[in-house]
Amino acid sequence: MRYWILCGLLLVSASVCAADSARSKLDAFAKNLHSVSADFQQQVLDPNGGAGKTSRGTLALQAPRQFRWDVTSPYKQLIVADGEKVWIYDPDLEQVTVRAQGTEEAHSPLTVLTDLSQLDRDFTTSEQGERDGQTWLRLKSKDKEPQFNYCDLGFDATGLVSMRFEDTLGNSTEIRFSHWQRDTKFAAGTFKFTPPKGVDVIGDPTPAAQAYPVKD
Repeated sequence: MRYWILCGLLLVSASVCAADSARSKLDAFAKNLHSVSADFQQQVLDPNGGAGKTSRGTLALQAPRQFRWDVTSPYKQLIVADGEKVWIYDPDLEQVTVRAQGTEEAHSPLTVLTDLSQLDRDFTTSEQGERDGQTWLRLKSKDKEPQFNYCDLGFDATGLVSMRFEDTLGNSTEIRFSHWQRDTKFAAGTFKFTPPKGVDVIGDPTPAAQAYPVKD
């Protein structure tokens, strides 16, 4: 009898741990998610722990491969991936850089939010326990030449709160998310970009990648 009671307690304990795991929190947050938007706050740390300026802005994701990363302070920068091209617009430099949307974007940890099937296909995951009031899941890319060493996703009761990743040079980036909006109905042109008149364009823009101008 005592054996079966012990087995029962172990099973209950295991189920509670599974329910509180970071992977289960990610699955719950991203289940049936097609589009999402949020505010972000980002800070880059050098290998010695020196902190750079904090930047703020908004992000938008839409399955399968579209995203918009809009930095609003302390400087403006816009990154738009339309599924074919990635556009990077620096208003202060009056410059646009465009390139084909390649594997580095396809393997971005953020894209798993709108495509959970990508998680096990492109990443290995490991539970990192709790710290700073969050439950953490570590992602490591399976790509032969990964763009980052690892990425940690931090969850609390509300969902995804933080992302921390280390690049191949030892620099780390910390991002805090807030005001998540699920299944957002984005305005036409959210994931399209046409270079403003008069700016320098570096790269090879194609007609298929141009659609709507950016509005201030």
